[in-house]
Amino acid sequence: MLGRRVFNDGNGGCDPKADEFKEMVLELMVLAGVFNISDFIPSLEWLDLQEVQAKMKKLHKQFDAFLTNIIEEHEASNYKNEKHKDLLLLKEETDDDGNKLTYIEIKNMFAAGKDTSSNDIPNLPYLQTVIKETFRLHPSTPLSLPRIASESCEIFGYHVPKSSTLLVNVWAIARDPKEWVDPLGFKPERFLLGGEKCDVDVKGNDFEVIPFGAGRRICVGMSLGLRMVQLLTATLAHSFDWELENGLNAEKKNKDEGYGLTLQRIVPLSVHPKPRLSPHVFSTLI
Repeated sequence: MLGRRVFNDGNGGCDPKADEFKEMVLELMVLAGVFNISDFIPSLEWLDLQEVQAKMKKLHKQFDAFLTNIIEEHEASNYKNEKHKDLLLLKEETDDDGNKLTYIEIKNMFAAGKDTSSNDIPNLPYLQTVIKETFRLHPSTPLSLPRIASESCEIFGYHVPKSSTLLVNVWAIARDPKEWVDPLGFKPERFLLGGEKCDVDVKGNDFEVIPFGAGRRICVGMSLGLRMVQLLTATLAHSFDWELENGLNAEKKNKDEGYGLTLQRIVPLSVHPKPRLSPHVFSTLI
């Protein structure tokens, strides 16, 4: 996105600011998913008992200063004359309505993403169904980000007052037995031609599985996230054979999930890769 490396490549080619950025991202995920008393007792919100708001505001200032500095350094390096095209060049482009992106919107993309494509993915239909089924059972954001009801309304007999905070249980919807056959089973075939959900996608058009949300507030980074997961999964599956650590059987592996803004394992997955291609191929992959 920036034309510079921000992760350690093992040869000392690491941006010194990489650790700072990663720490801020991790802190953001923790704060956004923390159990906040004010969410359940709004009258106490002004007290900020757990200092969540104060920490969020401080983190926002750090993020903004960090990204502003990167953008200013990039502009000072006369990036327009570089052969490498990166995310900041989007500021010079206009959409069909003649509008240009602002730097505020570009900064937001660092937490989401922009569209990308890869030519091999359309030729791997079963891989796509595996990714869909994974997103169904384990959506990255089990509860959608909070929304505020703009008007009072009634949904399925429930009265929703104006200004209520609303959360959509994406995790539960995708496991609803009224919508899915054997909802707890991992069955990618359900998305193949002839399967029960062959016409269902995960891009917000089919409400029984919306890992990225839906409507106008759908995840900005959906296209990038979906393509990256597909591409990386295909590359790892093609390049290596995999075994669980210490010869552990997959059925005995702890699959419990932890509470938070993003869905994570309580016990991290630890596996051993075994190269299955010629050695020179892996240098190309890196």
